[in-house]
Amino acid sequence: MSKACERAYAEIRGLILSGDALPGSPLTEEALADICGVSRTPVREALRRLEAELYIVRSDSQRLFVADWNAEDLAEMFTLRAMLEAHAAARAATRITPEALAALSACNARLAAAVAASPAAAGTATPDVATFLTENRRFHDIVITAAASPRLTNMLAALVEQPVIRRTAARYSRTELARSSHEHGELIIAFAARDAEWAHAVMTGHIRRAFHAFSAAEPVK
Repeated sequence: MSKACERAYAEIRGLILSGDALPGSPLTEEALADICGVSRTPVREALRRLEAELYIVRSDSQRLFVADWNAEDLAEMFTLRAMLEAHAAARAATRITPEALAALSACNARLAAAVAASPAAAGTATPDVATFLTENRRFHDIVITAAASPRLTNMLAALVEQPVIRRTAARYSRTELARSSHEHGELIIAFAARDAEWAHAVMTGHIRRAFHAFSAAEPVK
């Protein structure tokens, strides 16, 4: 893929992940080319890749839109993610290094601090959701890397879960965010014990709870 296409891909994907391009909003090659500062050809290639990754969808009339998901889509997405990430956790439990364990602990400490934080700029006693999202993604990435399975990494990369996580976390209460951190802590203990079954069970519950929290926070069609 050319540098121009990679740039367009990163820019458009960033718009979707940040929420600047809302679910269901239309996308046009011309407007995206202006935003990305490239020609329409690399934008077209980037859009094909994003369509294959389910970040965008094409209507019967060939118009492109940011993906929005119905209840069945979301249920399947979380089910697949639970299966794959639980398998990753089980593999990681028998392969994880002391360095990766330390990285997980440090990551979860930052995540917990973000949950407890009350950003001065916000003017309200609300958690630092932006940092929570960053550290949550880093935590799961460390687990996937520790699983040492390129095939599994590629399969998980094809799931469109980050926009869902972002939309969910923005609606979480501090208690719900803290519960996520607690579950991360239990995963770390399971990894330290090198107990694959325990890690598998904790990760499964972690993802399933996230699904029900999402469903409660944002009723879907």
